[in-house]
Amino acid sequence: MKITIDALEAYLFDRYNEWANEQSLFMKLVEEIGEVAEVLNKRAGRKSTDETDLQEQLGTELVDMIHYIVAIAAINNIDLERIMIEKDKKASVKYNHPINLETFLSTRENNNY
Repeated sequence: MKITIDALEAYLFDRYNEWANEQSLFMKLVEEIGEVAEVLNKRAGRKSTDETDLQEQLGTELVDMIHYIVAIAAINNIDLERIMIEKDKKASVKYNHPINLETFLSTRENNNY
């Protein structure tokens, strides 16, 4: 099953719109960023660990970050997909990238990837 940003925004809007606010969601995001930093420190050997699967733990913490980022966008009615494509177009021009996200997605869709 594929998850689109648009679908995740709709789901999280439904979950948080009535009671959450951007400040509380942002504080949860900051907590998750700290947890990602902790896993990265363990992977780099800067912090001791008894965890055997730091890859899985990193994935879990990154998902938590994405959750709160998209939730903040959702309750503020921000269309992340549209903004992501527009921002990438500008960055592609600025940094002279050979392809932008919109072109990549169109090519991918046409080739059934």
